[in-house]
Amino acid sequence: MSQSKIRTNPGPRRGALARLADLAYRRRGRVIVAWIAALAAVIALGSQVGGTYHADYTTPGSDSAAAASLIERAFRTGAPDTIDVVWRSRSGAADPAARAQVDRFLAEASRLKGIARPLPTRVSLDGRIAISSLQLDRKPWDVPVSTGKRMIHEARAASTNGLQIELAGGPIMNAEGGQSPQGVGFFVAAIVLLIAFGSLVAAGLPLATALFGLGISSSLILVLALVIDVPEWAPAVAGLIGIGVGVDYALLVLTRFRFALSRGNDPHEAVVEAVSTAGRSVLLAGSTVVISLLGLFLVGVSYLHGVALSASLAVLVVMLAAVTLLPALLALAGRRVDRLRVPGLHRGPRVEQAAPAARWARLIQRHPWSALLAGAAVLLALAAPALGMRLGFPDAGNDPAGTTTRKAFDLARQGFGPGANGTLLVAAKLGQAGDVAPLERAAHQLRGSAGVRFVSPPRLDPSGTIAAVTVAPASSPQSQTTEDLVHRLRDSILPEALSGSGITAYVGGTTAAFVDQASYVRARLPVFIAGVVLLSFLLLLVAFRSPLIAAKAAFMNLLSVGAAFGVITLFAKGGVAGGLIGIDHETPVAPFIPVMMFAILFGLSMDYEVFLLSRVREEFLGHGRTDLAVTAGLARTARVITAAAAIMVVVFLAFVVSDTVFLKLLGIGMATAILVDATVVRMALVPAVMQLLGRANWWLPHWLDRILPRLDPEPARGGVR
Repeated sequence: MSQSKIRTNPGPRRGALARLADLAYRRRGRVIVAWIAALAAVIALGSQVGGTYHADYTTPGSDSAAAASLIERAFRTGAPDTIDVVWRSRSGAADPAARAQVDRFLAEASRLKGIARPLPTRVSLDGRIAISSLQLDRKPWDVPVSTGKRMIHEARAASTNGLQIELAGGPIMNAEGGQSPQGVGFFVAAIVLLIAFGSLVAAGLPLATALFGLGISSSLILVLALVIDVPEWAPAVAGLIGIGVGVDYALLVLTRFRFALSRGNDPHEAVVEAVSTAGRSVLLAGSTVVISLLGLFLVGVSYLHGVALSASLAVLVVMLAAVTLLPALLALAGRRVDRLRVPGLHRGPRVEQAAPAARWARLIQRHPWSALLAGAAVLLALAAPALGMRLGFPDAGNDPAGTTTRKAFDLARQGFGPGANGTLLVAAKLGQAGDVAPLERAAHQLRGSAGVRFVSPPRLDPSGTIAAVTVAPASSPQSQTTEDLVHRLRDSILPEALSGSGITAYVGGTTAAFVDQASYVRARLPVFIAGVVLLSFLLLLVAFRSPLIAAKAAFMNLLSVGAAFGVITLFAKGGVAGGLIGIDHETPVAPFIPVMMFAILFGLSMDYEVFLLSRVREEFLGHGRTDLAVTAGLARTARVITAAAAIMVVVFLAFVVSDTVFLKLLGIGMATAILVDATVVRMALVPAVMQLLGRANWWLPHWLDRILPRLDPEPARGGVR
């Protein structure tokens, strides 16, 4: 197929995207007004009927879920979860004035929504620190945020005359909101765009598109929270993904529009060409991201369903904005797209054959084996620390030093030992009503077990058929020692101690629930990875009609994600690396982080694969030479991929400002993967492998060619991209 034939083919200009672009150009005012109206309507809808963010971290069928169900059914005065009020008095916990002050605080807190009643106070051996727990009447994620905020305010007000009151628990963590990573991400994206284009108008258009997408999707996520579990951190993840891909997609369309103008096309033709060509890549890339995100459903964890749908909503909205709102804005700007230039930063459209990128491509093609081995060595070195990754939930000891949850954690550790921050709850169904003697003997045996600091006497329910025993480990909730204790209690200690008694015991509590969650996700991870890789492979196979290209893309994306896993493991170890992002001691990696990272990164890295290979395939169809096609494709997409990757990196690094440790790790891991993917993979491994494969890149068996549907992600057109 010759380039001239491609030019004369009228298909793209008469296709659906061309008609959509033409409509957006001619009805630009109406399109913009429609988006503004949609934004206002969705925001109003979200504020009026929006749900609340919550996430159920229990694992169906687990020991901890059985324990929670048993306790809730037996002790109907409240749920098994609590808010811990940890307090210290300069004159001692027995001081009447201090106790009266704490009692007043507890009485006020007990009247708040979600609080059932106070539980007995525990006092440390030195008599200075005490824990007065407040039992909840519902799950922690169902307690209103207003309750947590009110308690934090009242605790600060009551901390006078030598009394210090700090709070711990899920509702308090939800109420302590930190700096918004979305705002930081949007700001740094604006700076990168301004540097890339040197024009306020050109930089502002992608930002406007992303801002509309962020506003609409965030309100839709509130509505989504009405019907499914959506964690309180899901909007931050969805928002940053939406900003990143929204700016990237708009950048691709805008770049094509500016190049079309530079060739002398009028604004109408430039808009139609940009959407007909770059718009197709946007739709394919966005679809790949959504498919990868929806792969989170394969894990079978309810709160990840909320994350998948929230992020997918964000991607779909900005993808739609890139092919409708942005063309209307471009029609409005016309040739003024480069107006309001910043002195010293102006970047006009350049000739596609960027000399540095072309020279780099030819260098790689002269030494493909060296490039392949060097690139693989870098990725494997980055991925190596992932072999030591430990999955688990970070405890409040990782919270910022000034938060009340961190202060409560430190006070409880000082007074009662680290295990006081993550007690285990043994729920037992008695063989005979009131026969608690076997459980008392088991509790006595537990007190002498390694890793156990405290064991409470059994507490019977009103019917006398169910009992609960509190076990305080000697180690912190996130410690491997605590996880080992949970498994020993279940596998050996309790079964042996209760053998023949007719008592069935389950080990529960928040810490045990987190252990179960980590084990469950770890077991489902291979199924999830296989599903996402297979779906992405099939999509690329249809798009590029090449099994080798699809397989190469999947394998290299696995290497990129592996490198990201290695980096987050390194930062999770604390030390110098962790200190750079506010992690001052070793922490486990939350089990959903590898799952989410894989879904997000596998989709996003496919974006760059689509951008690059679309142009390489177009060049190959023009002259049939793989080496020239790779050189031209790399040279002509290097600038837009570099700019897009830079935006993604800085947007994901915005997660580092979050007070939540797993968001910090998520951000640093995704930023690393995008950086590696846009440099080592796209600039070295892809051209090296394609050079070595030669014409085999485009091999397709006849039988497969007949059954594959036809889908050209970005039809070949003449001119500059």
